[in-house]
Amino acid sequence: MKSKKMIIATMVFGMTVTGAAGVYAGTNMERISAYLNHSIGFKVNGAAYKPVDNNGKTLAPITYKDTTYLPVRAMADALKVPVTFNPSTNEVILGSGSATPAPDNGSAVKLTAVQYSAAQKEQITKAFANFQGFETAYAPTQMTSGDAFQKVAGGDDGVSFLFTKMRVNVSPRDYSYDYDGTTVKLSNGTEAKWYTPSDIPMLTFKLADRFVTISSPDKSLSKAQIEKVAVGVEKLSK
Repeated sequence: MKSKKMIIATMVFGMTVTGAAGVYAGTNMERISAYLNHSIGFKVNGAAYKPVDNNGKTLAPITYKDTTYLPVRAMADALKVPVTFNPSTNEVILGSGSATPAPDNGSAVKLTAVQYSAAQKEQITKAFANFQGFETAYAPTQMTSGDAFQKVAGGDDGVSFLFTKMRVNVSPRDYSYDYDGTTVKLSNGTEAKWYTPSDIPMLTFKLADRFVTISSPDKSLSKAQIEKVAVGVEKLSK
């Protein structure tokens, strides 16, 4: 049986007060007979959308007594609203958790410029120079307020920029190709793809002759924040 935390975190977006009374009595769980409704489609801001779980598997809404219940985390991600679970109070928290509503379009995301030192620029240039035909150095030029650049590392499949709150990988390969995901348009018109190969959502988009993938390993950044950062990846200035 799924844990109470898993059910609360992934199942319902809303529940009437009268219907909730029986559910939260005793063990806080009540067996019901419901239906996975595969006939319902979704549009978010005019674009077709499929809710998916952390592994990229398509989720279906549940219909129970003429009420349709939506997967809370998938819908929060689609609407770019942060969602967390507080185990001490058994509460699903949508938005910032304060009285001020969280932005749903990333417009209030605060960014700051990444100031690379001369030594860091030299390290970045050397990392890209190891790839034949891929020597032109690209780098993120902005980050969310409070983040900090840590280091750059070159590997077999590209160059990774490690920040306190995010990781930016620049590679000649598109590692999102084999995964289902959700297509979004960044503020500069670039088409990008959200996908979840593990439990960490990743955003990939094509930039010139390469692919950029951005994620937040500690999940401290929202999708709206990552999408804002993404448009600032460009050729490294000298």
